Amino acid sequence: MTSLRVLPEITHWTIYYPWVIYGRSPQVNATTTDAMDASSPSSSNESPWLPFESRRRARDEKREAVLRTAVALFLEQGYHRATLNEVAKRLNITKPALYNYFRGKDEILYECWSIGNELVDDCIAETSAAGGSGLDKLRKLIVRYAELMTEDYGKSLVRFDIRDLSEDNRKIVQTAKRRIDRAFRDYIAQGVKDGSVKPCDPKLAAFAIAGSLNWIGHWFQPGGEMTGRAVAEEFAIRLTEGIATSPTRKKADKPPRKGNASREETSEHHPRAAAGAAGQSKRARGRLR
Repeated sequence: MTSLRVLPEITHWTIYYPWVIYGRSPQVNATTTDAMDASSPSSSNESPWLPFESRRRARDEKREAVLRTAVALFLEQGYHRATLNEVAKRLNITKPALYNYFRGKDEILYECWSIGNELVDDCIAETSAAGGSGLDKLRKLIVRYAELMTEDYGKSLVRFDIRDLSEDNRKIVQTAKRRIDRAFRDYIAQGVKDGSVKPCDPKLAAFAIAGSLNWIGHWFQPGGEMTGRAVAEEFAIRLTEGIATSPTRKKADKPPRKGNASREETSEHHPRAAAGAAGQSKRARGRLR
């Protein structure tokens, strides 16, 4: 008859994370345990784990920090020269930690472009909703778009080569560019129809205006004589005075403001651009989750 081997009884085993370590816990009596529980913070009703919304918000903030740092570095050094090692160094984290938020440098580039593009979409939507003549809408869009070109996320729309993106993302970018061009053309065409803009070719006029605005993203540097807002207002007049049917208003011919605008002034004139610079765009946050 085969004898059965009796295994020793195993009790009071514990599991520790993140590494799983098995071991026999020390024996304690009930009195000691009760006293420890009474004095321990973990015995309170508060969970040691952050609520889901708080964890998600913390993750979003970290992703946005990566994007803000990366877009500044890409603009400073150029996309190809900039490295994720440098991004990680500026954030005081390890390079592998970046991969918790993005799969690679091209994905970071696309996300930076996406935030800038979203801000442009908001500019167009708000301009259309505001009403007014075609010329009024055109000038409003020029101001908003020009000011965005002075911000990092706006610059990402014109400073980077879309050939560095995946094929699918390139198609998205090209579609977005056509949508922006269409907005300029539509406002010009509306102005011709309502009489606020002289008869002209909306396509050529839109190309001339958008080309001038896009170049702002290449030459503008913060801290110079003119603020981004001052540049935007000046461009709105100079780029439309040749096609406007009515003379340029005297108010627009004032010397452009110099120096850095106050935080209150910037927020009042362009709250969405300020939010974009901080990476706080609503749909962007949803996309980054």
